[in-house]
Amino acid sequence: MVENVIIMGAAGRDFHNFNVYFRNNARYRVVGFTATQIPNIDGRSYPPELSGSLYPEGIPIYADHRLAELIRRHQVDLVAFSYSDVPHAQVMHKASIANAAGADFVMIGATYTMLRSSRPVVSVCAVRTGCGKSQTSRKACRILQAMGKRVVLVRHPMPYGDLRRQEVQRFADYGDLDLHGCTIEEREEYEPVIDMGAVVYAGVDYEKILRAAEAEADVIIWDGGNNDTPFFHPDVHVVVFDPHRAGHETMYHPGETNMLMAHVAVINKVDSADPVQVAAVRRTIETHNPSARVVLAESEITVDNPESVRGRRVLVVEDGPTLTHGEMAFGAGILAARRFGAAEIIDPRPFLCGSLKETFATYPHMGNLLPAMGYSPAQVKDMADTIDQADCDLVLMATPIDLTRVVSIKKPVVRVRYDYRDHGDPTLAGVLAEKLQAMDRQPGGPS
Repeated sequence: MVENVIIMGAAGRDFHNFNVYFRNNARYRVVGFTATQIPNIDGRSYPPELSGSLYPEGIPIYADHRLAELIRRHQVDLVAFSYSDVPHAQVMHKASIANAAGADFVMIGATYTMLRSSRPVVSVCAVRTGCGKSQTSRKACRILQAMGKRVVLVRHPMPYGDLRRQEVQRFADYGDLDLHGCTIEEREEYEPVIDMGAVVYAGVDYEKILRAAEAEADVIIWDGGNNDTPFFHPDVHVVVFDPHRAGHETMYHPGETNMLMAHVAVINKVDSADPVQVAAVRRTIETHNPSARVVLAESEITVDNPESVRGRRVLVVEDGPTLTHGEMAFGAGILAARRFGAAEIIDPRPFLCGSLKETFATYPHMGNLLPAMGYSPAQVKDMADTIDQADCDLVLMATPIDLTRVVSIKKPVVRVRYDYRDHGDPTLAGVLAEKLQAMDRQPGGPS
């Protein structure tokens, strides 16, 4: 008997779970995906070129709020929850909706969907969006490069465009970003790695992506998205924690899963967090995963011209996902404005244009800062118009990239950069070397 399935997702984990578990499995018939978190990703379809022979017409993608209606209409037997950075209570609310409509509810086991690589894999994941995972994965990349390794970084998917053209994406220079029509969120992840001389892969079909990456790598770094678990089986699993949100490591799915699986637990931002909160996170790790090696790290903040900030009225632009579903009310830009003596941090809400009004309505916790939203050309324009209308002296740009390359900004701009820095011993380099040497000593381990 064939079971009808809906996969709940956000254009990432959902497609991967389909590819590795459902695509060629005749026991199931996937009647649709539901989409949430990312603007304007419902209403598309997972195309037949990717969905396989069992789905010659592809698979429709619906809005998440239609879940109960879709279960009843298609007589759905099973709902597979497949997105990340969600409070545990919210996951169970979704389960209740599915159960009440007549469907079973499942979260596919983390290890069950991990692909095996012929190369050593270092995964860098987190317990929440915005912990500093990307800067930690870049640090891991530099460490491995210093060991003489050819490093390829594979990034968690962000396929928000034409899925057929995004099946396997390779980024080695800025021209590749333009070729693939990358969103601001994608550029924030890829540009800093390209600047380090490393190659980045991403896309939709991670079996094909892994095999392509293996062909040019000695070591693969898996750079996770949100707080999702790795798509590749890690030889070393590094998980990043944020003491500004102490306690969240046991409150969100699948961040708690990452914590329980971690080989290395990096407590980041100890330079700006309350030491009491840092200690609380360490106790949680030691209680729930005592075998994990704990590394303390700082998120080092630098500004191009600190004196230009002093005494100025500044509009702070921060990393988008960290503020939205990451639920942070501040980031490196706010910390920099305070540290370098800004006279005032301007509230952007009176100046919001277009889709940004909806963003602030959806995420009301955001205060005097502007998320760098750019999932579409229209949204990029809304952000540019908001910045232009804001009554400020200076724009403090705290995103990982130079946004002026993709957004026309008429006001003076000062960039805020933030990067990984070890906070005492053990260091991330020391722990990674230890773990990789232990692998070399194992029978059949990598050379």
